[in-house]
Amino acid sequence: MTVSATAFPDIAPGGPVYRVLLIEDDEGDALLVEELLHDTGLRFELTTRTSLADSRADLTAAPFDCILLDLHLPDVSGTQAVTAVRSLAPHTAVIVLTGLSESQAGPDAMAAGAQDYLVKGTVEADLLRRTLSYAVYRSQTERAGAEAQAVRMRAEENARLERGLLPQPILDTSTVRVTSRYLPGRELALLGGDFLDVVECDDGLLRAVVGDVSGHGPDAAALGVCLRIAWRSLVLGGHRGPDLLHLMERILIAERGTHPLFATCALLTLDEKAGTATLHLAGHHEPLLTTPAGTAEVRAAHGIALGIAPDLCHWPATVIPLPDHGALTLYTDGLTEGHNGTVDGRLGVEGLLALIEQLPSADPAVHVDRLIKETHALNAGRHSDDLAVLRLDWGTG
Repeated sequence: MTVSATAFPDIAPGGPVYRVLLIEDDEGDALLVEELLHDTGLRFELTTRTSLADSRADLTAAPFDCILLDLHLPDVSGTQAVTAVRSLAPHTAVIVLTGLSESQAGPDAMAAGAQDYLVKGTVEADLLRRTLSYAVYRSQTERAGAEAQAVRMRAEENARLERGLLPQPILDTSTVRVTSRYLPGRELALLGGDFLDVVECDDGLLRAVVGDVSGHGPDAAALGVCLRIAWRSLVLGGHRGPDLLHLMERILIAERGTHPLFATCALLTLDEKAGTATLHLAGHHEPLLTTPAGTAEVRAAHGIALGIAPDLCHWPATVIPLPDHGALTLYTDGLTEGHNGTVDGRLGVEGLLALIEQLPSADPAVHVDRLIKETHALNAGRHSDDLAVLRLDWGTG
């Protein structure tokens, strides 16, 4: 039986409509509860069921504000009834209906998760009104608190992952200026697998990596952190070029488990004294080189992404001559795959270069921030992907 919401004379038109599910197998008690609800002056929608089994479809199909639960149903009783209802509707207020002789039943039900209890035969309209409204309020407050806690936990998780994906560079004597940025694809979203790092090794050369694990969420982020830490450990241990990429690929395959994840990355070795940069691309796109003449994409040889063809192990090197002062920018495709301000067009590398040319020369950090801001403005939230940018400036001192 369902009673539609009714506007009562003594209730403001804008008052809440309480969606109430009554689970009661005694027809007489059910009729009394319905009459009491009318007498409360509350606006409500009442659905009545005679067993937990009959209630399952309602609990899973439509949200209720409050469940009035008899503790003696044909298929379940006592605190087990409370536990069963809470498992089906964990965010709904539950008020149990007990008998006069069950002095401990109400407190036991509250210990099992009910918001409150009422003793049959002693309930008046005013008591029911206050009990129902307060129970719903407490339930909504608990739900809001749980959601806020979930947001805090996600933010803390993201912060831990971000520290792993965006570490502090290890720089000793290098005069190269490092600017790095990492942004998740969506606000409050779990981070994806983009990662970057910069290390100055004992030979005085600066080595950098930018990578992108396929997919989003905790699995991709965890694998991105793993690869970033592996890269730092391996490069400090003396591994270089294809040997380094081969070991990273082995780690990726071991750590991805049953998930079909792969990773693209760009390895860069910058030799400021020699005026060269050596580049290895594993399924990743070319970096951008900024010189006094402007910014252009570097022409470089390509190798396959890590985890696609483990037996191939082919990552050719490209040596790039560098000007006395300039910058190299490595980035993930979150910077270029967004929209370009039109309905269907994508920004792409050409659009990115055109945007860079329009931006005034500025401090590298300011320039990177402006570039990201402009790409986001053009995209207008239509494409969502993580974004990592690493810019290395030399000869500026």
